[in-house]
Amino acid sequence: MCGNNMSVPLLAEAVTVSGTQKETAAVCLLLDLFFICFLFSIRHGWADSLTGIRLPHVKFICPHAPKIPVTLNMRSLMPAWFDLMGLSPDAPEDEAGIKKAAENIKAIIEHEARNGIPPHRIIIGGFSQGGALSLYTALTCQHQLAGVVALSCWLPLHKTFPSASSGNKNIPILQCHGEMDMMVPAQFGALTAEKLKYIVNPQMVTFKTYPGVQHSSCPEEMLAVREFIEKYLPRI
Repeated sequence: MCGNNMSVPLLAEAVTVSGTQKETAAVCLLLDLFFICFLFSIRHGWADSLTGIRLPHVKFICPHAPKIPVTLNMRSLMPAWFDLMGLSPDAPEDEAGIKKAAENIKAIIEHEARNGIPPHRIIIGGFSQGGALSLYTALTCQHQLAGVVALSCWLPLHKTFPSASSGNKNIPILQCHGEMDMMVPAQFGALTAEKLKYIVNPQMVTFKTYPGVQHSSCPEEMLAVREFIEKYLPRI
């Protein structure tokens, strides 16, 4: 074992839920205001929600987004991974903020690798902005990750792909979206899924939608997440 949490700023404030057996894999869930609201919208705290998708050999790492001024929220301070100017495919984007946030998540991946969990045994994921950052990070990461869980989100800086991709075409991606989502419409999720099929092998992209679900989740979605983790992070 080497390294410590203080060497990676996001880990200093992260919540870690340890496995009950020897940890041979990790899931990194990116928490921001959207993810926190999402977890409580299904009538559970984040810890209760993780209980339903935990596996005994998997460590869950939950870094928190810093508080920054967000244009979409009248420049008010809120937990966010990068600034948001709009939630449409053609809205201006915080390119510098997105790339900086992605590098911070990659630092967590490197930290876990130094401490015994290789990148191909790490899944990253999130909801809304956290899911968006997960997609961007995985697609630009030099390491082959075990997979990405992208809930109710979009691909940031989508016009820079596929040229911005690191070239890892066999990364599994689970995309889930509520069909009644008014904040990030399901149409944007569908467009993202089609874009992803030009970046990675199309058979690696799974896009699921859920009738009646808004910018939130449902038990069926959580079951899909658990099955994805079980499939791509098997016990070894």
